[in-house]
Amino acid sequence: MNFTVALCEDNNVNRNTFLQKIQVLGNMQVVFVAANGHDCLEQLKGMPQSKLPQVIFMDLEMPLMNGIEAIRLAKSLYPSVHFIVLTVFDDDEKIFEAIKSGASGYLLKHEPAGVLQEAVMNVLEYGGAPMSPAIARKALQLMSRSSIGTTVPANHPLPEMITTREEEILRHMVNGWDAKKISSVLNISVLTVRKHIANIYEKLHVQSRAEIINMAHQNKWFNQ
Repeated sequence: MNFTVALCEDNNVNRNTFLQKIQVLGNMQVVFVAANGHDCLEQLKGMPQSKLPQVIFMDLEMPLMNGIEAIRLAKSLYPSVHFIVLTVFDDDEKIFEAIKSGASGYLLKHEPAGVLQEAVMNVLEYGGAPMSPAIARKALQLMSRSSIGTTVPANHPLPEMITTREEEILRHMVNGWDAKKISSVLNISVLTVRKHIANIYEKLHVQSRAEIINMAHQNKWFNQ
């Protein structure tokens, strides 16, 4: 069986190493390679459902938009796509953040090609959550301390690139207000409101109010 995958990684050496591993396997097609989370979302935008990669291998530390934020946004927009974190980080906070964002697996970058292949098959065929042994040990330690139930907040934060004004307008949009009503309440022009809305659409990679409302509810951005 052939699988379609993509890679989001800002380091050229790591990108080339990953592609060489995939090439050895022979049963995986790389749909695209992205340089950061923003680039990844841009490449996903507008792709037909049938052309979406089944699995995206995602780095964590990247410029413009990191992997955690990219996974969180992408899972809201493309729920059928699975994400496997591919990183050098194995600290507690990164594991928690990756799990919370919706990652299906968490592998260290030095893993050989065979492990990548097994991880993809594990996720797609068995609904598994593949982890490198070092990560799995950390996860078990965290669970034994009952950390998952006590330290992981229920709400996902808004992406950092959303400004305070945009957050205010976004909140009103989710509450069903149109641009005219928002402009009246905030004492700014309708044109300014629409400009902010356009920026929000661009930053969140959505094309409609319905998508924004759905994303806000899924991530519990404005839950009291």
